[in-house]
Amino acid sequence: MAPDAVAGTVAWLQSVVSGDSLPSASSWSAAWTTTWTFGWIVSFLCGSIPFGLLIAKCKGIDIRTHGSGNIGATNVGRVLGKPLGYLCFLLDASKGAIPVLWVGWSHQLLGVAAVDVPPGVQLAWFATPICAVLGHMFTPFAGFKGGKGVATAFGGLLALWPLATIPVLVAGVVFAVVAKATRYVSLGSIVASVALPVAVFAWGGAPALPMTALSALLGAAVIWKHRTNIARLLAGTENRTRG
Repeated sequence: MAPDAVAGTVAWLQSVVSGDSLPSASSWSAAWTTTWTFGWIVSFLCGSIPFGLLIAKCKGIDIRTHGSGNIGATNVGRVLGKPLGYLCFLLDASKGAIPVLWVGWSHQLLGVAAVDVPPGVQLAWFATPICAVLGHMFTPFAGFKGGKGVATAFGGLLALWPLATIPVLVAGVVFAVVAKATRYVSLGSIVASVALPVAVFAWGGAPALPMTALSALLGAAVIWKHRTNIARLLAGTENRTRG
């Protein structure tokens, strides 16, 4: 656990004893204002932009009928080549990051440590990238059948500065190591999803418990979207990346 997280945890535990750590009525009500709700809606709509589908259509194909049929960056790269796969990843990540940065800026949360953010506000801000990921997974522009949310989650959590930036980078390293070692992108995504809540708690300590819980739920959603990959991994039929 980072030194700041240890100090923050001690301070948080002291505030628990005094009762000061409980979210006030004003912090909870602020999380449900029109501004928050509007931010979540915008985040969902940004996340629902099917960049993979659009990139493939520019090439004259329907990505849903090629490769794994997924509209995410991995399948785009497999079908259309790595450069377009990287482009898709960047676009999918940006649609998670942009609404999170906007909401964080509008609520003056950028750069604020977890110990200084009320639990209710933590939950509200963390809900913003989750909305983007849900938009990506269940995009209304593609019959509510979207991607698996890895790139969008990465971008959205990266933008939660500093609450989740370092933890998602740690999860990104875990993904890279596992994917490189096994040549299974799906396995890297699954292991990184497990590592994310652990990294969030290790970085933020007890004050980050609300975000730890939501990051665990987000990781579970990503793993659930990989359920067909899990079946193929167990059967030994999952696609590997080129060595």
